[in-house]
Amino acid sequence: MKRNCIESKNGRELLSKKPDPVLVLLSEFVLAGGMIALLIFGLWAHTGSMPPLVVVESESMMHSESGEVGAIDAGDLILVHSTPFEQIITFVEAANTSHASYGYEQHGMYGDVIIFKKNGGNETPIIHRAILEVQPTDFTSSIKGGEDPCPNGGIFDDEWLDENGEPGVCVTTWQIPGTSIQGVESITIEFDGIHNALYDCELSVFAHEGLSQHLSIQGWQPTHAGFLTLGDNNHCSVDQRRVISSGGSLDGPVRASWMIGTAGGEIPWLGTVKLMVSGPPSPGTFYVPSSSFTFLFLIVGVVFISPVVYEKVAKRLLSNSPEFQTLKYYPEEE
Repeated sequence: MKRNCIESKNGRELLSKKPDPVLVLLSEFVLAGGMIALLIFGLWAHTGSMPPLVVVESESMMHSESGEVGAIDAGDLILVHSTPFEQIITFVEAANTSHASYGYEQHGMYGDVIIFKKNGGNETPIIHRAILEVQPTDFTSSIKGGEDPCPNGGIFDDEWLDENGEPGVCVTTWQIPGTSIQGVESITIEFDGIHNALYDCELSVFAHEGLSQHLSIQGWQPTHAGFLTLGDNNHCSVDQRRVISSGGSLDGPVRASWMIGTAGGEIPWLGTVKLMVSGPPSPGTFYVPSSSFTFLFLIVGVVFISPVVYEKVAKRLLSNSPEFQTLKYYPEEE
């Protein structure tokens, strides 16, 4: 009967039989599954959200066509933090030199980037920057259960809390924290860097059309409280309405009940793998920068090559160790 022997200081010892390859494969799967579960649990504990990661599908937050680490590109993985609604910092607040949050930046610009359900629906969530928040200044409690909740006038907001902590108020005037706009019936604001923060739309065509080259909102009458949002790459066309033309009204500020979380750390390129296998309505890899594929393939190559390199280096180091030199291997014997 053949068996492998080894000579050591303690004498001859029988080496264990080769393990069953099926059991080895099964143990590898269990180990891999456990590591993935541990990673997901750790991310959940860190972010407070489940799922703790989202994959960016569109180019609306890109700062460069070639992609940029630090900005949000299609194909990036983004950590989703469960941030209380009232703690979210808007662009106008972070850009206001007299505000406590002045200078606060996330992903290359002032203010928080938020992840939310568009109009509270079940479509693919949006990941855009919170530009400003509109809040009621003067309001009264609504008539609960009546056909007209605001018989004395005002805009009905069914989520804002009244003085008794009950949802549902009739709003007569509004304010924008971080600006001088207080107690107004409609919102008119221009981000020209003089009276408010600077937000250059970087579209010279505006000057030829007699429109402002800065982000501006004219005569907006909010339908309820919430955040006005804008993709960094959307050239001043906010989600709630195209504000490059004057006049009109805006609908659908992002409410607390629509929120999923705020965008935290970025893991670049790796989300491209998911987009490769995604079907409609996902755009797939259409908006992914070409550089992301390059870096992704480099990472995959490193992952595959690293174990081989590690094994060779480990063997070389072990072969020179004193412990290894004390062992003598004998060929298989009958």
